[in-house]
Amino acid sequence: MADWSLEQLLASLHDDIQQKLSLVRRSIQHPGSKGDASEEVWLELLQTYLPRRYEAAKAHVVDSKGQFSEQIDVVVFDRQYSPFIFTFKGQKIIPAESVYAIFEAKQTIDLGLVNYAQDKVASVRRLPPPSLPIPHAGGTYPPKPPIAILGGILTFESEWNPPMGAALASALNAGTGDRQLDLGCIASHGHFVRDPQAGSYSFEQGSRAATSFLFKLISRLQFSGTVPMIDVEAYAEWLVK
Repeated sequence: MADWSLEQLLASLHDDIQQKLSLVRRSIQHPGSKGDASEEVWLELLQTYLPRRYEAAKAHVVDSKGQFSEQIDVVVFDRQYSPFIFTFKGQKIIPAESVYAIFEAKQTIDLGLVNYAQDKVASVRRLPPPSLPIPHAGGTYPPKPPIAILGGILTFESEWNPPMGAALASALNAGTGDRQLDLGCIASHGHFVRDPQAGSYSFEQGSRAATSFLFKLISRLQFSGTVPMIDVEAYAEWLVK
């Protein structure tokens, strides 16, 4: 039998993320640079461990009517069926139909960040992606409804004490409709998840929050299904405007 420990492997994964976020916090003083470095830590985690059908990047989201979201720190999007991703001067622009999840990634969570993340999530969810009928051997299936885009927050620390207490719950519960957040991670303290059936949040405290969050995200993505087929012709109409 191989001398491996699954428990140790998973603990090491979280320790790696926490150490990198801690190093960013200690070593970088400029707020903008610190924020960019934090985003890169989370992007590296998702790019490494999400299944290959998904990709993660900092990006804007656009719909076929030419409406753009604000820039999003972390966008998880389809790479298996999406026919194109726009890139301009290092900036990624992703079709709205391709998006599975979006996150704001910062060093510390507080009320301002929760409100900011709720607004960012809403700016993507309000882009109305068109959907095409799905061809098959006997004809076509009706257009597939858009998937519910997951939204959340990724941080290292919290301004609240306790970090996973009533203040966080109150801030999250204030987000309704398109501004609702689904899950998030405070790497030093724990992670949270919203139960869509119960309509309430659960808060899990623990020393391996980043790993627990990653597994929860993968599980939620599995139940999201596949993004709808992109109406490429709707985007192509902009070529003649």
